[in-house]
Amino acid sequence: MTQRVELATVLDRLAVDDLVTRYAVAVDDGDWAAYRALFAPDGRADYRAAGGVEGSAEEIARWLTATMELFPMRQHLIVNRLVHFDSVDREIGDAAHVRADYVNPMRFPGEGTAPDFVCGGRYAFALVRTAPGWRVRRVTVDEKWRRAPARATAGA
Repeated sequence: MTQRVELATVLDRLAVDDLVTRYAVAVDDGDWAAYRALFAPDGRADYRAAGGVEGSAEEIARWLTATMELFPMRQHLIVNRLVHFDSVDREIGDAAHVRADYVNPMRFPGEGTAPDFVCGGRYAFALVRTAPGWRVRRVTVDEKWRRAPARATAGA
């Protein structure tokens, strides 16, 4: 690998890491315009394993808008990011895959300062390089566990 290719790889890894971080921040801040902007035009998200829905970035942003109103405090922590770039002729191609674990503490309105709903699992991101930069082609949420007060799970 040449220094130029190695530098491009580092820059791509930084850009991919930034994209995943901006994903968490957009959801935590309820910035749905920023959330939609993270996706490629054909981008989709699948939250079904976490009790949600699957759809386009626009459909998911609408669903998250309603769902996240239940939790005025949210703080995604996305860790253990494994990044794999597709390659073309031994150089980085225009697709990447990221597997990352998450822990997401949230709080109901008026419940004090400590989170009272916490879930964790794994994201699988399929990313594509576009003219404006790396974007999400697909993200799948695989919730593995949750801790919730009885009132949050009653009737669920």
